[in-house]
Amino acid sequence: MGPAAVALVFLFLLPLAILAGYAVLTTGEQGEPILPFTLVSLTRALDPLYLGILARSLRLSLETTAICLLLGLPLAWILRGMRGRARSLALLAVILPSWTNLLVKNYAWIVLLRQEGVVNSLLVRLGLVSEPLPLLFNEGAVLAGLVHTFLPFMVLPLYASFEKLDPALLEAARDLGAGGWERFRRVIVPLSAPGIGAGVTLVFVPALGAVVTPDLLGGARGMMIGNLIQNQMLLTQDWPFGSALAVALTIASLVVIILALGPGRRGERVELL
Repeated sequence: MGPAAVALVFLFLLPLAILAGYAVLTTGEQGEPILPFTLVSLTRALDPLYLGILARSLRLSLETTAICLLLGLPLAWILRGMRGRARSLALLAVILPSWTNLLVKNYAWIVLLRQEGVVNSLLVRLGLVSEPLPLLFNEGAVLAGLVHTFLPFMVLPLYASFEKLDPALLEAARDLGAGGWERFRRVIVPLSAPGIGAGVTLVFVPALGAVVTPDLLGGARGMMIGNLIQNQMLLTQDWPFGSALAVALTIASLVVIILALGPGRRGERVELL
């Protein structure tokens, strides 16, 4: 086996197999996994309460991915059109948030969104609201934090794909009468499908397993599946149930990766009508 295959086995397949094994064991008195084998933890993971948390996590992750894609497409296209120092500074501005500590970014959002924060103070001074709005500890705050965190991971793959576009194809589409929207829909997006697939994967998967942002910005109302797994593993110390939830999270992530990367394999064929 090559180095990549060895890394895949020891860093992904082996830990996943251990989690899957824990998920079908009995919970001991101290929360440790013990024999005999049982499906109790897997059955418990199908409880409507936990399925609701998984559904919320999927929805927030999909919303985060969609917003990052909508923002990332024009940003990456603008970056492609820049030259020299302006492009370097713009790329630095895109990358800079990923260099900032995650706790710092989340506490910055707390300062902005709290009752006496910048946003509420501005809204009250402008007379748009009579009293501060509950902007913190809800799904909206979690969504803002996730988009802020993962937007660079969408912009950079899109920018790399846009850089590889052959200007002759865009010129040919223009000569054939395709307008701006038509060129974007029929030429740019299909040729950029690998970058779109990579960006969707790089945003959705970590957003689905996010722990810090939902914990700090969402509170109890913004709990996601990552927080639930953390609580089961570290607080309740129910390792079999936490493992069952982790397996469910991994399966959901793999499904999205397969769906996202599928169109990328077809991104090299473009038909101009």
